Amino acid sequence: MALNSHLLLVLHLFFISSVVSQVSEFISIDCGRTSNYTDPVIGLSWISDLSFMSHGKSVKLENNNGSLMQYQWRRDFPTDSKKYCYTLSTKERRRYIVRATFQYGNLENEETYPKFLLYLDATRWSTVTILDGSRVYVKEMIIRAPSSSIDVCICCGVTGSPFISTLELRPLNLSMYATDYEDNFFLEVAARVNFGAPSTDVVRYPDDPYDRIWDSDMDRRQNYLVGVAPGTVKINTSKNIDVNTREYPPVKVMQTAVEGTQGVLSYRLNLEDFPANARAFAYFAEIENLGEKETRKFKLQLPSTPDYSNAVVNIAENANGTYRLYEPSYMNVTLDFVLSFSFVKTQDSTRGPVLNAIEINKYLQISSKTDSRDVTVLNDLCSMNAESISMNEGGDPCVPAHWQWITCSSATPPRVSKIALSGRNLKGDIPPEINKMEELTELWLDGNYLTGPLPDMSNLINLKIVHLENNKLTGSLPSYLGILPNLQELYIQNNSFSGAIPSDLLTRKLVFFNYRNNPGLYKASDRKMRFKLILGASIGILAVLLVLFIGSLLLLRQLKQPRDKTKDQGDSLRNGSKNPTAHSIAKSWRLMDEGIASYISLPELEEATEHFSKKVGKGSFGTVYYGKMKDGKEVAVKIMADSSSHGTQQFVTEVALLSRIHHRNLVPLIGYCDEENQRILVYEYMHNGSLRDRIQASINQKPLDWLARLRIAEDAAKGLEYLHTGCNPSIIHRDVKTTNILLDNNMRAKVSDFGLSRQAEEDLTHISSVARGTVGYLDPEYYATQQLTEKSDVYSFGVVLLELISGKKPVSMEDFGAELNIVYWARSLIRKGDVLSIVDPFLAGNVKIESIWRIAEVAIQCVEQRSVSRPRMQEIILAIQDAIKIEKGDEGKITSGSSKAQSSRKTLLTSFLEIESPNVSASGIAPAAR
Repeated sequence: MALNSHLLLVLHLFFISSVVSQVSEFISIDCGRTSNYTDPVIGLSWISDLSFMSHGKSVKLENNNGSLMQYQWRRDFPTDSKKYCYTLSTKERRRYIVRATFQYGNLENEETYPKFLLYLDATRWSTVTILDGSRVYVKEMIIRAPSSSIDVCICCGVTGSPFISTLELRPLNLSMYATDYEDNFFLEVAARVNFGAPSTDVVRYPDDPYDRIWDSDMDRRQNYLVGVAPGTVKINTSKNIDVNTREYPPVKVMQTAVEGTQGVLSYRLNLEDFPANARAFAYFAEIENLGEKETRKFKLQLPSTPDYSNAVVNIAENANGTYRLYEPSYMNVTLDFVLSFSFVKTQDSTRGPVLNAIEINKYLQISSKTDSRDVTVLNDLCSMNAESISMNEGGDPCVPAHWQWITCSSATPPRVSKIALSGRNLKGDIPPEINKMEELTELWLDGNYLTGPLPDMSNLINLKIVHLENNKLTGSLPSYLGILPNLQELYIQNNSFSGAIPSDLLTRKLVFFNYRNNPGLYKASDRKMRFKLILGASIGILAVLLVLFIGSLLLLRQLKQPRDKTKDQGDSLRNGSKNPTAHSIAKSWRLMDEGIASYISLPELEEATEHFSKKVGKGSFGTVYYGKMKDGKEVAVKIMADSSSHGTQQFVTEVALLSRIHHRNLVPLIGYCDEENQRILVYEYMHNGSLRDRIQASINQKPLDWLARLRIAEDAAKGLEYLHTGCNPSIIHRDVKTTNILLDNNMRAKVSDFGLSRQAEEDLTHISSVARGTVGYLDPEYYATQQLTEKSDVYSFGVVLLELISGKKPVSMEDFGAELNIVYWARSLIRKGDVLSIVDPFLAGNVKIESIWRIAEVAIQCVEQRSVSRPRMQEIILAIQDAIKIEKGDEGKITSGSSKAQSSRKTLLTSFLEIESPNVSASGIAPAAR
């Protein structure tokens, strides 16, 4: 008991320190207020929006004294087609809650309640419709920040004046609200309900350290939590609840609940902007002391989704008894506008169901922002204006409303089709990146102070109208102007251009071409006529002289040339040193021009290995021996065991591939040998063996620490990323596993064994291939379809990441029981939020939970059933680098005690886990529950 108390105290102190750090990063903006203050009710510091917003006007709400301080002012914006954006700083790829609130107050005179649009970056967040001036309307989104800042924009008023009351940004713990689809979807909060609440008051900070707002189930909004079953009663406790799960709901919320004393809990509520796909959570904690023979078991019933009705919630089993939270999540469920749900006790249960809280988040597809190439040019143009703030109107240039001086196309992503900056005091050279704005049709830069020559704009094949007059541009007119296929108008008068006008510009029939007042500019035909006779005569004389000169040289050479002498050419040429196999390998892989690795004779290898006396490894390919060449280079010599045609193909494949690929994270091939029926490959010797060897402890060495494992993972991922994107055509390894990741003298990782690798064809998305690989690492989709893609390597690498976290082998009856496979075992625990139960015991006390979570998240994404849901290697590298940065900090270490406490927790119910992931497509998420 003393140990457990000490453990709880340690966890509590850690939690308090992390909360303090969390709150310091809160951003709380009181829109319309002109001064900063600290809210005496919730204790948070609020700041004025004057440094964020220069548009609109501040409005004080009259007769609103009963509201919180942050609802005494609002900021109103004009009713027009423009957008008005707040820019908030974020850390890229970190998850946040973004919350905007709206309280209008009383109507005055002939006002009507406002209706307008709310955007996050280019994504339409919500339509804000005010129906009650006294109500606070809350719009909340959970995001993974796509960049170092986000824009929250109000626009497009339909009725009344668009406005905003507060804007808030709340960073989350790294493990919270992770989904497999956060590259393509935000989570819009649809409902967050505290059941059994003692009053109508919401629960938020400081009771919730992440400042989520939990609505009371006593809220009497229309059609909100109606249809309550008879026998529903409230229960509560003052005892502490262990909420150490993935989403960390507040203890205060979990201390209350409703119980269905007649065996049923049922509710109905409206969900705004539904039907839609959602991610839902139910939170259960046993907060009553059940008798020795009492049980509480129940099922969820959703009329539209029978798949979830098969799972039995057993509080005692899944929550490990009293006062501990159990958090099943419903990863992908399609919900209707009117959600009806029930929890019904099972026949063998003595007590009715309980429910502490629910949370429903809608998948909201992220819309494309303006093409980054166009944004770069727009930002450069803004910087050329001394009052650039007036040009940069904030938010995305095209969405939801375009900046005043540009026009955008409806492409995806949006592209800029017109730039209109006439007379805007621009100074400097026209940005050369403008050549990447392929959709540009009109360019109006006249009446400025532009200098320098015209940049290359030959890619702008859609360009129709160009106005560059009345500037200070210099240089010649580029020839591409004459061949732009759609150019109709070109105005360049009153500049300082010089040289000849391209003939194509003069011969083609432009609607308008004005080049006056460029003193150095001329038509080439004018000067040609002036010198035509002189040039003709000069050319004729030079031609005659040149013929005479060449004839004299030939005659002189003929007179001085000695008599022919026959040289003995010999009977043969010296034979090349390459073994015939080298030629066959080169021919079969079309690599004659690229070169093949060095051929090393069998006697040389026998001498280097002392007649193959020191065995250092054995694999499916054959036995590996240590050797040392005459120049002192240490080598690993692999003798092929398989003499079949398949083995020959592996040998040819590896020699051919490794002869043309070179990367610091791929084991280099030094040479090869094919003599006396022996096929041998010679590699650089890797002193520290394989990653598999180093994960597990041995007598002479300790297992790798977490930071070392992360660095090795990063190295291996970079090697695979090079194969996938740095080679042309790309290469798929097909046998990624810990025994094929080798470690050099400095513990840097290199990927090895390319005998099963395949080259992709540039015009194909996959290769039809008989599935090959290693049990436990083999991509199930590849095995089922025989269609090989780079995502097959990603699946295998996900298994490697799970091995790094757990220290376990990929297949083991002893470790995983009936699940047998590390993927199923780890997935069930991670989705439950219990990552600590899969952590290698050696790491306990020496690793940070946030860092582990970052790798666990990406590992589970890698082993998704469908390849389309898996990340690319570039994304995996970023995740590993995130984990390394986290690990180098000072907070959040797992203690061995906490690991033990977690290890007793049960896994999620199979029925919950087996709901398949949604099928992500351009049209959104298609439900895939089975």
